[in-house]
Amino acid sequence: MAHIDQVLGPADDTVTFFQPRAMVYVTMLWVIAAVWSVCLVLHLLIRLVMGYPPTAGDLVTSLELALIVPVVLAALILLVAWRRLGWLHSSMHGLDFAATGRKPVHLPWAGVATVSLRHWGPFRELVVTPVAEDFATIGDGPGRRPRMRRRGGEVAYLVDVGLMSPGPDVLIAELHRRLPTKV
Repeated sequence: MAHIDQVLGPADDTVTFFQPRAMVYVTMLWVIAAVWSVCLVLHLLIRLVMGYPPTAGDLVTSLELALIVPVVLAALILLVAWRRLGWLHSSMHGLDFAATGRKPVHLPWAGVATVSLRHWGPFRELVVTPVAEDFATIGDGPGRRPRMRRRGGEVAYLVDVGLMSPGPDVLIAELHRRLPTKV
């Protein structure tokens, strides 16, 4: 049986994954712009159906709102989450991670049951399932509780990794290097 803090490599082999602020901003910008543009078009269509056809001024105002609101809203959201974007450290001591706006979690390598990815693109998530819930140590600091999924008595931690640098493929390769039978 492996010891919980079993040393699996040299002391300086930590690999860090993080979410670059620029990528987070651009992703939020296009998502907000898409949703906001649909809302503006629906608003104009409802006005048209109700018998209030939009004037040229209304169309110009809608275009201005379509350009300005997503930029400002994405910037405000990024300012709120500035120091709390998701990250992940893989070292000889185990896996340390935190989802955006959440408290950090430490899980020793012996405590990791499985690791997998779900979803795709910028919304990709890492699912880390511990051997038992008490193997994970939730750290102190600002943020809400870690994102967890409970199914059939099994607990899994979720980390948003779609925008992490280096990418999710490098992350899976690193985890496969550490846990060849569990990834």
